[in-house]
Amino acid sequence: MVTNVITLCTIIAASLGVWLTSLAANTYNGGLIPLSPWRCLCSISLPVLIVRHALRKKSLDRSGALAALLVGVLLTAASFCFFLALFTFFISSTCLTRWRAVTKQKIDPHYRSGGQRNWLQVFCNGGIPSKLALIYLVEVGPRELPIDFSKHYTSSWLCLALIAALATSAGDTWAAEVGSVFAAAPPHLITTWCRVPPGTNGAVSPAGLIASACGGLTVGLAFFIGTNALAPGLEAAPPQWPLILYGAVAGFSGSIIDSFLGATLQYSGYDAKQGFVMSHPTPTTHHVSGYALLNNNAVNLFSVILSTALFPAVAYSLWPPALST
Repeated sequence: MVTNVITLCTIIAASLGVWLTSLAANTYNGGLIPLSPWRCLCSISLPVLIVRHALRKKSLDRSGALAALLVGVLLTAASFCFFLALFTFFISSTCLTRWRAVTKQKIDPHYRSGGQRNWLQVFCNGGIPSKLALIYLVEVGPRELPIDFSKHYTSSWLCLALIAALATSAGDTWAAEVGSVFAAAPPHLITTWCRVPPGTNGAVSPAGLIASACGGLTVGLAFFIGTNALAPGLEAAPPQWPLILYGAVAGFSGSIIDSFLGATLQYSGYDAKQGFVMSHPTPTTHHVSGYALLNNNAVNLFSVILSTALFPAVAYSLWPPALST
């Protein structure tokens, strides 16, 4: 009971502080749109409640919780559509990480039930979306807008970049968690298409590739639902259903990029004595693929950066035009 009261008081005080800060920023620079008290309260309370639950379930450690709280506050303050996409990615990834834990422990010696992500893992997946959300707050303001390059060019570009970042992270997570369980045969190394031991960096399987598209699709679907529920002017805007397809393509393609980087720039060696694939060379490992230039967190970060830079440009050239009025 005491903990709940403390949490509630902290949420109220923090939301008031964010609101006053936004007012001060608007006074200093009239071009900045201040956050409403309601948005401030939601941007603090929702991430706090989710992170608190994640700590209890050991999905995050303490450093990961602080990092996730910062990511959640920025994305929720910028747009509730951002929050829905982030929430969908986090919940689905956490559930899949816990799924079939015994099977995954036989493949990965470092597997931990629930994931218990630290600040570095949160940063590599949420750092780019946080930066995009901050730019969105400054350039567009705290509001929800439809994807419409003719009327909302900047916001449309930033929204698609953020979806690409989250869809890439979701696609990679879904591919790893589902592919390791459902693979009927040893996976293929994406660069040579040779069979490699399960757990090899850069290995892909049909189940994992399908899962990556599904992971991105869930992120796109969440953003689509939020846009249709909250964004004004939809009757004159282009159709928003391509958001779902865009998420699926970003999840699938982002997973391919991640796998290629993992196969070339991340070391994989099979330790026959332990029966595991190792991500660093040891006297007892046999080299399978890659060079020890990047670790898994760095591969995730670079794949998110590449996806964020590439996919919105492609979507811009293919996005359907606005509906005639």
